[in-house]
Amino acid sequence: MLDDAPIVFPSPTAPAAGRAEVFVRYLDYFRESLLSKVSALPEAELRTSRLPSGWTPLELVKHLRFVELRWIEWGFQGRDVGDPWGDRRDDRWHVEPSETLTHLTAALRAQGEHTTAVITGSDLTVAGQPGPRWDGADPATLERVLFHLLQEYARHLGHLDIVAELAGGPTGE
Repeated sequence: MLDDAPIVFPSPTAPAAGRAEVFVRYLDYFRESLLSKVSALPEAELRTSRLPSGWTPLELVKHLRFVELRWIEWGFQGRDVGDPWGDRRDDRWHVEPSETLTHLTAALRAQGEHTTAVITGSDLTVAGQPGPRWDGADPATLERVLFHLLQEYARHLGHLDIVAELAGGPTGE
C-alpha cells in the first residue's frame, strides 16, 4: 500500500554524498511514481490495454521488476535467476490472472531494495560479471547499467502517463 506522502522529484540542486546516492534517488522516484500512477487507476484499467501494442499497466509493473532483475542480478552480479524473461510469454509482456497489483508492487519494491543494496555496496566503475546477459560482449560497468535503468523507467513512465490520461488517471510529474 502506498502512503500519502507526496513523491518529490529529486532536485539536481539537492546535495548528495555521491553519484550512487543520485542513482538511488532517481530510481526510487521513478519506481514510486510508477506505482502511484498504477494504483490510482480503476481496477478495470489494470488489465486493460488502451494502446495498439497491447500492454497493460500490470504488465508494465511486472516488466520493470524484471528489467531490474535482468540488469542488476543476472547481468551485473552474474547470478542465476531462473527465468530472467519471466515477464514475457509468446514474445510479449504477460501477467498471470492470479498476479495482483499488491503482489507485483511488493515484488517491484523488493527488487528495488536489492538494487539499492547493490548500488550502495558497489563501486560504480566496476564491470559486471561475465555471463549470458551480455550476449558475448564485455560486461558493462554498474554506472552504465544504472543509466540504462533510468532511461527504461523514464521512458516507460512517459508511456504510462499516456495510458493514465486515456483512463482518466493521474499524469505528469
